[in-house]
Amino acid sequence: MSATKSLLNLRQNSSDRQTRIFLFAGFGGLLLLMIVLGLSALSSMYQIELREEKIRQEYLVRDRVLESLRSNTYVSGTCIRDFLLATSDHLAELSKAQFLEKERQIEGLRADYEKLVTAEAKEPFSHFTAQLHAWFNAMNPVLQWDASARRLRGYQFMQEQVVPRRSLVLDSADRLQQLAEQDLELRSEDVSAMVSMLRVRLMILMVLTVLTGVSLAGVALWRLLSLEQESRQRFQEMLKTREELKRLSAELLSAQETERRRISRELHDEVGQVLSAIALGIGNARSALKEDHRDEVYSQLQLLLEMIERNIGVVRNIALLLRPTMLDDLGLVPALRWLAKEFSRTSSTHVDLLAETSPDDLSEEHRTCIFRVVQEAVRNAVRHSGARLVRIYLHEESSAIRASVQDDGKGFDPTREKGLGMIGMEERVLHLGGLFRVTSEPGRGTLVSFELPLPGELTTEEDRTSAYVQMSPFRTA
Repeated sequence: MSATKSLLNLRQNSSDRQTRIFLFAGFGGLLLLMIVLGLSALSSMYQIELREEKIRQEYLVRDRVLESLRSNTYVSGTCIRDFLLATSDHLAELSKAQFLEKERQIEGLRADYEKLVTAEAKEPFSHFTAQLHAWFNAMNPVLQWDASARRLRGYQFMQEQVVPRRSLVLDSADRLQQLAEQDLELRSEDVSAMVSMLRVRLMILMVLTVLTGVSLAGVALWRLLSLEQESRQRFQEMLKTREELKRLSAELLSAQETERRRISRELHDEVGQVLSAIALGIGNARSALKEDHRDEVYSQLQLLLEMIERNIGVVRNIALLLRPTMLDDLGLVPALRWLAKEFSRTSSTHVDLLAETSPDDLSEEHRTCIFRVVQEAVRNAVRHSGARLVRIYLHEESSAIRASVQDDGKGFDPTREKGLGMIGMEERVLHLGGLFRVTSEPGRGTLVSFELPLPGELTTEEDRTSAYVQMSPFRTA
């Protein structure tokens, strides 16, 4: 039964380890999922912010450069106007210099804007560039006019060339501005799509996290309820065990008193009566010796010698039943053979011993354990089972010694009927790290089998339990 409990404990420990692993993995996975959720959200938000900032910066740079192009183009037209309307050569040269400076600035800004142009705006930018070149190609020849040419042709040139061409350049710049705004809107829509994807991903991760948390909470609650139920069962078992210990303690005291009465009865009925008869015989011999009846003295002495020899046999039998000296002097097998003969002689049950080997190198503790367990098993079979035949098997292997006691008696249910003798046998075997088992059914006899590991073979409870599971059946006749 203890081996079975060890198996149950091992299985329970394995189940507890699996539960702990599951809970640790589950809560660890939940924590990891929450960390991934948070890091993913932070990373996505950071990427969105970077993307938004990049779009904003690009738009601002393009808008700034384009606005500079427009303003400088407008100012360059003003410079041409001032040049054509100048009243002196000095003012004309000053306006000319300003126009040329604006032309240089516009060309630099155009080159800068060309680096920022998107694929969609390349064609409108080419048109804008062509308009700029046409503007400057039309304006540069005018810078060579003298004062008379400016007075005669200036106003007409302003109406026909400066204003229309400048308007064309500014219209092209407006077209670029519209394209830049459209590109900003498209990119803003991309950012909105990224935000929507992030929202969906966060919702999915949140649902997974909630489901995982609910599952873990359900498992944890189930496990707590199971542990609570198990705790109640163990508490009931503890109460039952306590009552069982009280009952066994009472049975132990009763058994001790019964054994004492038996020994007292043996001493009184056998040894005491013989000693009284010896004392009486000695008195008769003394009286016959005083009267010089030698034949009577010889007869009394012969009778005393027979009683002393019989008393010696009685005392030897009592001593052998308590602790057979041949177990120490001759070994385990001779002691078991004597035990079988004694039970066969003093009862109606025939006891056989089948020993395949003769283990001579066993320790005293092992020999005593095997002898006492076999003695108690045979005594139970003779007294309680009504068996006609009892067989003792003894077999030694490389790592353990096995023994069993089988009878053909009435049998019993080991799960319900368990006396003090059975507990004592089991405790003796378990004390040496062995395995004990009782197999019996009502009407089909009883098999008491046990195994003792040889010293140094099996040292741990797990090793002994594993050996118990893998142990082959005991040999039976």
